[in-house]
Order: sequence, then structure tokens, then C-alpha cells
Amino acid sequence: MKKWDVFVFGDINMDLLVPNVNRLPPAGEEWEVPVMETAPGGGAALFALGLARLGMKPVFLGRVGDDLYGNYLKKYMEETGVDTSLLETGINAETGISISFTDDRDRSFLTFRGDCKVPDIGEVSIEQVSRARHIHLTGYTESVNHQAYLAFLQKLRRETDVTVSFDVGWDSTGEWSPRIYELFPYLDVLLMNETESLHYSRKETAREAALDFSSAGCMAVIKLGRKGALCCRDGQVWSREGFSVTAVDTTGAGDSFNAGFVYGFLKGEEPETALCLGNGCGALSCTGLGGNTMFPTLEKLRAFIETQKNQ
Repeated sequence: MKKWDVFVFGDINMDLLVPNVNRLPPAGEEWEVPVMETAPGGGAALFALGLARLGMKPVFLGRVGDDLYGNYLKKYMEETGVDTSLLETGINAETGISISFTDDRDRSFLTFRGDCKVPDIGEVSIEQVSRARHIHLTGYTESVNHQAYLAFLQKLRRETDVTVSFDVGWDSTGEWSPRIYELFPYLDVLLMNETESLHYSRKETAREAALDFSSAGCMAVIKLGRKGALCCRDGQVWSREGFSVTAVDTTGAGDSFNAGFVYGFLKGEEPETALCLGNGCGALSCTGLGGNTMFPTLEKLRAFIETQKNQ
């Protein structure tokens, strides 16, 4: 028996959400807004919280400060069902804060990283990971840590039976190096958005990119935003259209999709069903402020999907 369903490590911070703002007041002026809310943030943390809401047992390795926000985040994760035994509290350290300005078209951010360094792949214990069924990887930054990720994945494959999902994320270095293909044989689920897939693959379409990525043996999943998502394994392609909702805030939609899809994968669902679960979680997460406040329970997710089918 495994202690956890999923081992998650990475970023966690407090989000300050200011909706319906498309410009800031000039110097010396004060504008009032009708609403301003706080919510947990950080892609890895949102993924872990989503899995917990679906009924899984995730553990989260991360760092918060010894302050009001850090205490709130730890309590929120525990109450949601995330094991925080690996969540570190930095003494005399400040938790990161991200201010999100949103309107009906886009988002922009002001971010304070805080004093709590996000754990990197070199700090993840293979022994601890082996106590989980699955590990979800984020935090890849191309030449900065490519070799460390490759070494970790190789060791994980040699020494454990843990399955792996990997959300590549945006390449802030701008390299989009083909070396990333070296990681694919060690993955079970590869997750990218459409733009990332086209940059890395140099292909014309997301479908072509997924076929190319999956030739290494993994299941390649491409998130297409409002258009839904597709995945490819062993030369076969599945796709599902997105669900129509009134979007309030798209923060964390990709991480919410990841949680729904990985849930389906770990439950042994067929790829088309896993895509449907991912699309449902991503859509519902957009119906409220923040990346997790509207993330559904499994019961609500299935009811939403059934309702959409009948429309």
C-alpha cells in the first residue's frame, strides 16, 4: 500500500485577485474597486488542491513563510485534504504574493516571490516519492536544470514503480531546445499547452506535435484552451471539445485541467474520459475568482459533465 496517491512539489503563494481592471490609476490617484479577494496560488499547489477536492490523497513539498499568509495556506491545504507534512515553514521568511489584475480578455500580474525558495528537483527524495503512486513534475527551466531533471527521471525509473506526469510550462529562457525530448521516454503523461507544443516540436499543429512527442512512448496531452484538449498514445489521437461556461477568471485553468486529467489517468479511465474530466475541471475553475475556489468535487464534476451532455 502506498501512503499517498500523488507526490507534488513546487510553488505556492497567496494570490490577491482584483477583477475587471485593465489599467492602473495614475500617480497620486485612488480608485475604488467593487471586489478584491485572496486565494491560494502557485501552479503546483493548485494542482495538489484540485486532486484533493476530487478525493485523492496528495502530499505537497513546498515552502511558505512564518507569517499570516503562510499559516493561512497551510491550514487551507490541510482542510482541503492535502498532506502538508512536507510543507516547510521558513523562520523569519515571507510568503510570496501575486496580485492578479483581470478583465474579460486577459490577466496581468505583480509578483513578490518572498523569501521562500521553491524546492527544485535536486531536493526531492526518491525514497519519499516511492511512497506515492505517482509524481507530478513542474519547474522545468531548460538549460538551467535539464540535466538534473533527466538524472532524477532516470533514477526514478530504475528504483521505483512510480508513474510520472510532467507539465513542461513556458520556457522563460526562450531556447525551446529539442533536448527536452530526452525526458519523454521516462514519462507516462506529458502536458503542454498549444503554444508550448508548437515551439518545442517545430510542427504546424498541436496534433502533429502530440504524435511527435508520443513517439517516445509517453502519452502526450495538449491543452487547447476554450477549444478543449487532445492526447496521443501509440499513434492514436483522442480529442474532446471544451465546455462552454461564463468565465470570470482563467487563473489556474491549466493546472485544474491537469488535476482532472491525471485523476482520470490514475483511475484507469480511457484517454477520452480523462480529457473530459480535465476539460470539466478547467472550465469550472474559470467560473470564480482564483485558481481553486470553484474547483469541483467529483460529484459536482460528474453532474456538470452530464448536464453539458444533455444540452
